[in-house]
Amino acid sequence: MNVAMNAENFIPVNSFISNIDFDGTEVLRVIKDPKIEAFDEPTYAKVSGSTFKNGTVEVKVLSRLLPYAPEFARGFLGIAFRINGNDEQFESLYIRPTNGRNESQLRRNRSTQYFSYPDFKFDRSRAESPGEYESYADMGLDEWIELKIKVEGEHAELYVNNSKYPVLVVNDLKLGPDAEGAVALWVEEGTEGFFKDLKFNPS
Repeated sequence: MNVAMNAENFIPVNSFISNIDFDGTEVLRVIKDPKIEAFDEPTYAKVSGSTFKNGTVEVKVLSRLLPYAPEFARGFLGIAFRINGNDEQFESLYIRPTNGRNESQLRRNRSTQYFSYPDFKFDRSRAESPGEYESYADMGLDEWIELKIKVEGEHAELYVNNSKYPVLVVNDLKLGPDAEGAVALWVEEGTEGFFKDLKFNPS
């Protein structure tokens, strides 16, 4: 299912969305509402009427840092899925584009991330299972990056730029194998996110 990137097809949740012309293509611009100070929150553009449990989601993303971005901003953006009806639970796979080519190997190792809202955010996963829910992938700011996720039961995989193999594998999605719900385009602090060519195929 291809999703037209018209802002009318999306519901902003703790975010601001708009359509802009980007090199002749209409894309969706998403930024987090700065009033939301906590991290790994429901700050996304949700696809109206979407329902997803298992299958694939694909989208092209481009990240820039906003003028007021804090020092820790990494250009965070990605895909949220299995969002319940009141935005109180969801799963997410996202990227940190500034980390992909950083001189610090530790930063590089944190280029991709899985988290589950509300109880398993990045800081908890990093404290309890260091390195298990994040990984390296080549990427950078201000360039189009192709993201694809595959979801089946409690298992999820993240592919970056048509990689043959997943760059991140999650074997224990925290909401369990039976969770289902909407799909959304997620952004975090300090990020100006652009999205195009969204499609998802439930299985």
